[in-house]
Amino acid sequence: MAQSPAYKFDFGPGPVARGYTQVVPANVYSKETGFGFEPGQTIVCQDRKRKDALRSDFCTSEKPFYFSVALPEGSYRVTVKVGDADHETVTTVKAELRRLLLEHVQTQRGKFVTRSFTVNIRTPKISGDGEVKLKDREKTSEAWAWDEKLTLEFNDSNPAVNAIEIARVDQLPTIYLLGDSTVCDQALEPYASWGQMLTRFFNDRIVIANHAESGESLRSSLAAHRLDKVLSTIKTGDYLFIQYGHNDEKERGDGVGAFTTYKADLKKFVAEARKRGAVPILITPMHRRTFDQAGKITNSHGDYPEAVRQAAREENVPLIDLNAMSKTLYEALGPEKSGVLFKSGDGTHHNNYGSYELAKCVVEGIRAVKPELARYLVKDLGRFDPAQPDVAESFRLPASPVSTTVKPLGN
Repeated sequence: MAQSPAYKFDFGPGPVARGYTQVVPANVYSKETGFGFEPGQTIVCQDRKRKDALRSDFCTSEKPFYFSVALPEGSYRVTVKVGDADHETVTTVKAELRRLLLEHVQTQRGKFVTRSFTVNIRTPKISGDGEVKLKDREKTSEAWAWDEKLTLEFNDSNPAVNAIEIARVDQLPTIYLLGDSTVCDQALEPYASWGQMLTRFFNDRIVIANHAESGESLRSSLAAHRLDKVLSTIKTGDYLFIQYGHNDEKERGDGVGAFTTYKADLKKFVAEARKRGAVPILITPMHRRTFDQAGKITNSHGDYPEAVRQAAREENVPLIDLNAMSKTLYEALGPEKSGVLFKSGDGTHHNNYGSYELAKCVVEGIRAVKPELARYLVKDLGRFDPAQPDVAESFRLPASPVSTTVKPLGN
């Protein structure tokens, strides 16, 4: 299977489409088989006895379920067929650590939908020599971000998976993300970041590779070889989005500061991306939820957002001012209601709704500073005004099955 240029899976107990591998509940993932449902799930597969082998049968579950395929490091286009000949279906798809790819894909009885998206997977090894220094969490609760397989989560009120095709697409342009807990793929509910929501808004002709990690600053990312990992695969025409600040501002030492070490390190990230023909984009850190008595956001980041702006001007780098947009977003909701954007009791880390709104802010920033990237946005995405956020009560992203009470690293 590992030598095949494409991987094709036909879900359900009925006749198997030509060139496809059948998937039934007994197919539990192991390194030996290289594909299957993750262990411990209750999967139900049915055959409606129709003529079309791919549309006749499907697999589902009453709870969110995971399907994994062993793949070499790289980027892949995943094509999913969903639907049921006898019932309506609703399917949401996430990948790896809860990267949102497909949201509320609905089919009527007897109707089927085929959708494609791209996923980047990686290992800690760096080509040539070395590897990323993983945190303990990255070896346990976040292990799916670095393992030998692609893992897909199927969720929502009635998901029905007919077929999956996977093909390697390393030639596509890639947006790399580097940053902290507000950017990275958060593994566990109720925490989330804009980086793992951004994938929802781009089509299958571009890839998003999220290399951010909780607790990181520019200097700690350098020490952990996260930049080295990105540089080992980034290519001409790719993009590097850089958003730090939350943890950098707490670093101490002789000469350490926003306009000294922090700005110098930003410029180093920029220069290294440019050496490889990639386009760097700087992003100011979003505000924390800190309001004054007049209902206005106070700046908890000191000089760090301005240092990003300065670096962007001095190096002629596109800037997405998420700091400014988050201020508008939070103040639009006000001191009390803005809590709906965050994990309860946390003024730094966001929940699914907050991260979704911030990802829309980033998209608007992309439209403004790199309009050529807008051609890769999905067709159902309208414009977004942070001063008029989506109605929180109408937000219905289904939660992933595993949660935590332990906050992400950093603050």
